Amino acid sequence: MTTVLAALNSALRQALIQDERVLLMGEDILDPYGGAFKVTRGLSEAFPERVLTTPISEAGFVGVATGMALRGLRPVVEIMFGDFVTLIADQLTNHAAKFRWMYNEQVSVPLVVRTPMGGRRGYGPTHSQTLEKLFLGIPGLRVLAPGALGDPGKLLLDAILVDDDPVLFIENKLLYLSQVQEPASEGEFIIQERLPEPSEVQLVAGGKTPAYTPVYTLSLRGAPAASLTLTAYGYMAELARQAALRLAYEHEVFCELVIPTQLSPFDTTALDESLTRTGRLLTVEEGTHALGWGAETVAGAAERLGTRLRVARRLAAMDLPVPSSAVLEEIVLPGVNQLVESGLKIAQNR
Repeated sequence: MTTVLAALNSALRQALIQDERVLLMGEDILDPYGGAFKVTRGLSEAFPERVLTTPISEAGFVGVATGMALRGLRPVVEIMFGDFVTLIADQLTNHAAKFRWMYNEQVSVPLVVRTPMGGRRGYGPTHSQTLEKLFLGIPGLRVLAPGALGDPGKLLLDAILVDDDPVLFIENKLLYLSQVQEPASEGEFIIQERLPEPSEVQLVAGGKTPAYTPVYTLSLRGAPAASLTLTAYGYMAELARQAALRLAYEHEVFCELVIPTQLSPFDTTALDESLTRTGRLLTVEEGTHALGWGAETVAGAAERLGTRLRVARRLAAMDLPVPSSAVLEEIVLPGVNQLVESGLKIAQNR
């Protein structure tokens, strides 16, 4: 067994080995420090000319990396804390994501920006946010969120080596030390994995073999037919799994859990298949409640399914800054108890 952190570190190492055009950039990523969360540990010693430390200027070095990608390199940038992606909004949305269209498909920008997101570490309002919703729906930019299920290393490796468009790669802090769990034929859940078809990613990946971006659908083994669909990603998917077990064993409410690894563009096939069976939806995210991924997911499902979607709710963080106090942080951020409570309300059509 390996951890999510080790899988991501191994993927970076494999990318550097397999393609000499790959290089890493970021603040304090050199050894012996190896980055704030140690994802790049050991890499600057092994590849000293291709692991580059940068000044504290996110806008500057993401701009430099975009230029490198335009000239044929495959840079991977680490933003030390996800809160600082606000500083690279111009480089990603107005430059990296647009150049392929602006230059009539004559250029590509194979840039990966990795960053840790999320709270529950006591880091306070400016180092604990979950901000990926600010970058969803931007044409030409993919947003990925690995979980502990499947192969987070392959998700990152394919983003680096296969995709020729820019990628924002969201890593939840609490997942780093989680054990990677392969989809197994045994266990409490039956797990179905859906992989993208080439036709679904033609505009994103240039018509090549699609990058590895699975969607998982989990159902409780031996349980009656599900009456509720949960959907969540990253660390919230782990909490949703815990909630699904509690809903089943304590309340006899049976769920299917849909876990995407690609948030934008969003493959809705597995979610729609589940909702066709259950007709009830609960979205779960760690970002703030208003105008988020859950709101878009619910709205899209209502448009596609009409009256077949009978009840839908969103669960997310309160619309407040994330406190430094652990007690207050647990109140602001969604947890398993809130998941169970929201699931019960939907099951009762409330």
